[in-house]
Amino acid sequence: MSRRLLLVDDDKAFRVSTGALLRDAGYEVDTASDAAEAGQAVEGSTYDLFMLDLRMPGVSGMGLLEVLRRRGERVPILMITGFGTVDSAVEAMKLGADDFLTKPIEPDMLLAKVGGLIDRRPNGVAYVAADSGIVGRSPAMRDVFAEVGRVGPSDTTALIRGETGTGKELVARAIHAASSRSAGPFVPVNCASLAEGVLESELFGHLKGAFTGADRDRPGLVQAADGGTLFLDEVGDMSLRLQQRMLRVLQEREVLPVGGVDPVRVDARVVAATHRDLAAEADAGRFREDLLYRLRVFEIRLPPLRERREDIPLLVEAGLERLEQRSGDRVPRRCSPLALRLLRHYDWPGNVRELLAAVESAALRADGSSIQAQDLPEEVRGVGASAPVASDGGSSGRPTGAPADPTARRRARIVEALEEAGGSRATAAEVLGISRTTLWRRMKELGLLG
Repeated sequence: MSRRLLLVDDDKAFRVSTGALLRDAGYEVDTASDAAEAGQAVEGSTYDLFMLDLRMPGVSGMGLLEVLRRRGERVPILMITGFGTVDSAVEAMKLGADDFLTKPIEPDMLLAKVGGLIDRRPNGVAYVAADSGIVGRSPAMRDVFAEVGRVGPSDTTALIRGETGTGKELVARAIHAASSRSAGPFVPVNCASLAEGVLESELFGHLKGAFTGADRDRPGLVQAADGGTLFLDEVGDMSLRLQQRMLRVLQEREVLPVGGVDPVRVDARVVAATHRDLAAEADAGRFREDLLYRLRVFEIRLPPLRERREDIPLLVEAGLERLEQRSGDRVPRRCSPLALRLLRHYDWPGNVRELLAAVESAALRADGSSIQAQDLPEEVRGVGASAPVASDGGSSGRPTGAPADPTARRRARIVEALEEAGGSRATAAEVLGISRTTLWRRMKELGLLG
């Protein structure tokens, strides 16, 4: 990931000189002159470090620090001031600052502080394991990372619950990577994708002559996972008969191939995942309670994307970076503020998988260096001029500072679209997902034609 900073200071000379110093050192630097500009920058981008001037007109650096921490920003914050005192430094630390510097600042000292905070990132982006593909810094995902850290080194059976597209297999791979079995195989099995007879043979193997077409002995995936981890994805879709057979694997550490009479010893850790409520399935008689207890020794709930909207900018950045690596072509590296706002307000029923597909589609449509709102899929743009937008913390509500009145929200949405479209009503109408006639009518109703 890039090393990107936001420098907020009302002193233009300091912004220019310090920005140049940091860019020469290899950092990407955005600047803002006050808290309002900083808020717009944070809405549209992801950063690895914030540098905040303590005293600024309007909202102070201390006030901006509080706002950033309240909204869930966990990246390091370096406070900078020309009025440094012990009291202000202590107060900044209490509010969540990671370090403090007083002007005039020695360049070497500044670079050392910035480099140390980014490399350490105690509150920043968390990655469970190298190449796991998991990206997140929200409180919800930090809880997931902590759970993986607890269960990974053990040999305990784990159950991952989460909606489709939330990344359950990535978490399972991270558990495997954190375990003493990491050098062994990771064997995924999708229990929902195969018919019962095929799944039975795939899991447990078969002997020659066990059924028509069985012309040789074939070990199953349980044996293939010996010394490593067996991942049972969508285990809630497994039939009751196969659940009984899997229970034996967990209890006896042995597998009986189809057509066999002699069990085969196997040493495989089992990690399972499901989008179903297995306790409710057990109450309905569709899932064995004894197997549920065996699988649910350690349970991890993976939150849907709508519960961790603050991770969306980071996921978008990571998705674009992976797309560029995969395609070998230059792709847009960021989204416009309005496009990112739409991405954050959409509910994403398909979760991270749907988001990454939408980002890839938008990147292919984009003409410039950034993804614009009109590049996004219609359903994402369909959040619309009259729809209430959701807050970062859930599926309803509105972001701080958003107009409460529906008419005011509609007016603000149209103004944003026009600003992004450079005043072009045709482009703004496309952004909003409405016709030019409808846009003209709404502008007339809201007094915007003048």
